[in-house]
Amino acid sequence: MEDSKKTLFSGMQATGNLTLGNYLGALKNWVALSDEYNCFYCVVDEHSITVRQDPAELRNRARKLLTLYLAAGLDPEKNCIYYQSHVSAHAELAWILNCFTYMGELQRMTQFKDKSAKHADNINAGLFTYPVLMAADILLFQSDVVPVGIDQMQHLELTRDIAQRFNGIYGDVFKIPEAYIGKSGAKIMSLQEPTKKMSKSDENPNASIYLLDDPDTIMRKFKRAVTDSEGTILYRDEQPGVKNLIDIYSACTGKAPADIEKEFDGKGYGDFKMEVGETVVSVLKPLQDRMADIAKDKAYVDNVIKTNAEKANYFANKTLRKVQKKVGFPERIR
Repeated sequence: MEDSKKTLFSGMQATGNLTLGNYLGALKNWVALSDEYNCFYCVVDEHSITVRQDPAELRNRARKLLTLYLAAGLDPEKNCIYYQSHVSAHAELAWILNCFTYMGELQRMTQFKDKSAKHADNINAGLFTYPVLMAADILLFQSDVVPVGIDQMQHLELTRDIAQRFNGIYGDVFKIPEAYIGKSGAKIMSLQEPTKKMSKSDENPNASIYLLDDPDTIMRKFKRAVTDSEGTILYRDEQPGVKNLIDIYSACTGKAPADIEKEFDGKGYGDFKMEVGETVVSVLKPLQDRMADIAKDKAYVDNVIKTNAEKANYFANKTLRKVQKKVGFPERIR
């Protein structure tokens, strides 16, 4: 990690199947960020258990996600790629920060309200204090910037509030993180309900393109993608389905929406959907092949897991020990 660079933290949950939206909106852009920042990319498995998980499946998904990070081009020498659960400082700092977070702040979190509605039979304390663990994730590494979507902005604001509150009592312990403002990733919407975001938890299998979907499945989903009755391929809010397909095509090819409008001027939706589908296949197939090759090399993946966990623990514990001293915990006898 270079002292001259600022630090960036991000991560993805090890649940569900990652979608084309996760890739084009975030993961694809992470690779470029490693030249500009010291990047910590976490496989977020501790957050995952706020909802009941099958243990074997969670372990399998976590390893697949870490392998996907590598397949996408994240260099484990330049970036720190690790499992959240392998760095105990996440949970230790979260407990301390819980004692500097107010109940009213957590009750205002819209994601807690949404998830409570979806999982009414399992409204657990972890679901309630989820944003405090997220604050610990970010603050552990003295992160300068955090790429967040609109749905996570409220959590980042809480993180800043907690850090400022702690610093106000104990001095400048934490950096106050900012939202990452850079080249924004593409916002990919549902193929069946194009006014809402593509989601890995969507109950309709035709709504999302999953990163490990085979070419036939991808083409079938695009053929079924919702458009409209206007019959024109224009990039405008009045045609959300068509606009979404243009966004996907643009993100995969680098072409501007205006140029895509010209390219498909006079063509029908059927031809357009086929072209978008084939373009997505051309992007995902090499990623899938790289992932399969990396997964075969168990020793290599195991070594990345081990060495990057050591790296993450080193940086995380520097912050944790400082915090423990500030709040008055006894020093460890070495």
